[in-house]
Amino acid sequence: MHEMSIAEALIRIVESEMAAHGLRTVRRIKVRHGELSTMVPEALDFAFQAMTVNTALEGAVLEYEKVPLTMSCSACGTSFSPEIPELLCTPCPSCGEELGHKVLTGKELNIEYIKGDT
Repeated sequence: MHEMSIAEALIRIVESEMAAHGLRTVRRIKVRHGELSTMVPEALDFAFQAMTVNTALEGAVLEYEKVPLTMSCSACGTSFSPEIPELLCTPCPSCGEELGHKVLTGKELNIEYIKGDT
C-alpha cells in the first residue's frame, strides 16, 4: 500500500508547516487528488490515523477533493474531459483524434490547506 508513504510525506509536510506557522495542533487537512492519481482516500485515512497516534496530528481529519481529468487534444487543441478516464485511447470530442493528448488536470496530489490551533 503506497498510501503509507503518502501519509508519511503528508505528516512531514504538515509538521513543517506547523513549525513555520506556530500551530500546536491540526484539526483538518484538505488533500486534492487527481482522477488519475492512484491514491485511495480510505487507505490514506487508515495510514494517516495509524501514524499519528500520540502526536499533535492525532485526530486530524483528512478532507478530499477529487480533481477531474481534463486533456488538450494533440491535433486541434480542444480541452475536454473524457467520459472514461481510464482509457488510454480517448477520442477528442471535436476532431476524433485518439492519441497524444496532453493531460491538463487529473494527476495532482497536494495539500490544499491545513487548519489548526496556535
